[in-house]
Amino acid sequence: MRERHWRFLVGLLALLGALAVWVLATRLFPYHSLNHDEGVYLQQAAMLLEGQFVLRPPIEDAFRPWFFVDAGETLYPKYAPVPAAMFALGELLGGYRLALVGIAVGIVALVAGVAREVFDRETGVLAAVFVLCSPLFLLDSSVFLPYAPTALLNLTFAYSYLHADRTHSRRWAALAGVAIGLAFFARPYTAVLFATPFVVHALWTLGTEGRMALARQAATASFGLAGVALALAYNATLTGSPWVFPYQAFAPLDGLGFGHRRILNHEVQYSPALAVRANATVVEAFLTDWVAGGPLGSALTALGALFVAHSRRWRPSAREAVLAGVFVSIVVGNVYFWGNFNILGVLEEPGDGLIAALGPYYHFDLLLPMATFAAVGARRGAHTVRAALERRLSTRAALAVTAVALVVCAGAFAGVTAADVDDRVERNAAVTDTYETAYEPFANGTPRDAVVLLPSTYGPWLNHPFQALRNDPGFDGRTLYALNDRPFAVADAFPNRTLYRYGYRGVWAPTEGSPTAAHLQRVRDVTGSAVELNATVGIPDGAVGVTARVATDDGGAYYVTQNASDELALALSVADGRVRLDGDVAPVGNASLGVDGRDVVRLTVFVDYGPSGGFAYRFDLPVNATADGVRALSPRVEQCRNARTCGGAATYVPSAASDGVFVHSRLVARERNV
Repeated sequence: MRERHWRFLVGLLALLGALAVWVLATRLFPYHSLNHDEGVYLQQAAMLLEGQFVLRPPIEDAFRPWFFVDAGETLYPKYAPVPAAMFALGELLGGYRLALVGIAVGIVALVAGVAREVFDRETGVLAAVFVLCSPLFLLDSSVFLPYAPTALLNLTFAYSYLHADRTHSRRWAALAGVAIGLAFFARPYTAVLFATPFVVHALWTLGTEGRMALARQAATASFGLAGVALALAYNATLTGSPWVFPYQAFAPLDGLGFGHRRILNHEVQYSPALAVRANATVVEAFLTDWVAGGPLGSALTALGALFVAHSRRWRPSAREAVLAGVFVSIVVGNVYFWGNFNILGVLEEPGDGLIAALGPYYHFDLLLPMATFAAVGARRGAHTVRAALERRLSTRAALAVTAVALVVCAGAFAGVTAADVDDRVERNAAVTDTYETAYEPFANGTPRDAVVLLPSTYGPWLNHPFQALRNDPGFDGRTLYALNDRPFAVADAFPNRTLYRYGYRGVWAPTEGSPTAAHLQRVRDVTGSAVELNATVGIPDGAVGVTARVATDDGGAYYVTQNASDELALALSVADGRVRLDGDVAPVGNASLGVDGRDVVRLTVFVDYGPSGGFAYRFDLPVNATADGVRALSPRVEQCRNARTCGGAATYVPSAASDGVFVHSRLVARERNV
């Protein structure tokens, strides 16, 4: 193959990779993936574009993004800034997803380049095809996670190092050092595992070549160590110690090693036995489901490695040994990292966890040795078959039979690959369909000059799970997002912005098709000597009775209906430190309830269907009752299967309500004559 033909084919494959990633990123992941780390990197990228390494939230606890470390008056991300900086470059060119396209182009081209450096041009082209068709490359290059960007840096290092080794170029050696230094800054352990076989090779060259190798290896080492120094300086700036990485500051037990591992409320005793078991499962998934051809592709890789070993009389060249060593170092080294246990979800349930949607992404760099040796296996295998046939048939017949065999094998290979890709795409597409339902209130854009209160689905975090709803680094964008836990403080901090509350129906389980509906509610902020919530709720046919309960920190009071057929009218008032419910209800016993300071007045209306059950309406009214008057915000409204299922996952969505189920409410302030 001539050089210009090789460049054309590699360029064409890189272009196909760019197109595939662009389509997947924009069509399959428009709201991002199940891995909420995407929001962390995009938030960090936006910060870097504003020249910021930290956030300064206007209200404590209400604006903390997922995986950000609380450092007092500031917040900083637990991840290193290199992948985020690469994503930010895409935004400078017109959009964050352009960075994904550029990274995909680089990976395909560099895999071809590395395979060419170790073997030949034809092997390089086939290796690029293998990577391009691998589900792990296609899906993980289409999301804002660090694995593809770090792989791009590792591949740049590998190609530059091997090119320098062949040409004795100090410039290429220096580029190799820069690349691996940045890879270390991005993901230290990933870079170390990838670089280990190259370090062994570098030491071997110093022993065999002496001073001839010293200059270029010194250049690589110097620039690589500069990257390490940069990472340590970044640590010192944010955490106060060069030896404490931000992820350690976030969760000291979330790191390498065996024993007790923990991040937030998730912990496990990560024993060597569990590590081996978990990693065996991950590697098995990689070999069978996430590379081109699945088991056929893995068999080709093994065949290629066997051909290389046999042709060298079981003594491969140093460069071939480096490539094989990458496979060993990554597989063995990852046993020491408990993240591979975490991506599996429930270990006993196949198809559970993030690995089912995004694959074994900690092993992304294995695509290089897999693709290269698979390419060798394909080429050598075809030549071996042809040679065997030529000993029994004429040259023309041997070529014809070989061609037919290759077509059949290629068809089988393509069929397995297509099925694997389709299965992964379908799984993620189902999640995206659910996301589309969840984000439907924002389909026509976010409200201008507004603050949207978000539920704390997984605890006190923004962007977890709502990755698409992110704040600008300066908290001055068109729309701000805050947790619903401190609504009065948020309203006070942004008096010139309109307040909204976002909610959804169902638990947050996108893989199960939930939430089923969502709603964006306008929130009124009223103050007076008294406030009153006037509400009318629908009573569907078949109801045998309706009861109501009002609760505050002071206790609870019960009511029964006096006359309710199709609807029930209620008036909940707060004044003079007391709460009263009027309307089509009568109290049962003592209905006097007190309220003092900030409280949530909870009104629950249960519609009883007798033995067949019933459902409940619930109004959570935030109030601040003082001697000077009462302040209240529009209540969160839910419609639940029963009173026990209320509490945040059953937002009343008018468009999703059943016949006869409706809520009309209005919050007003009144002045009372004393």
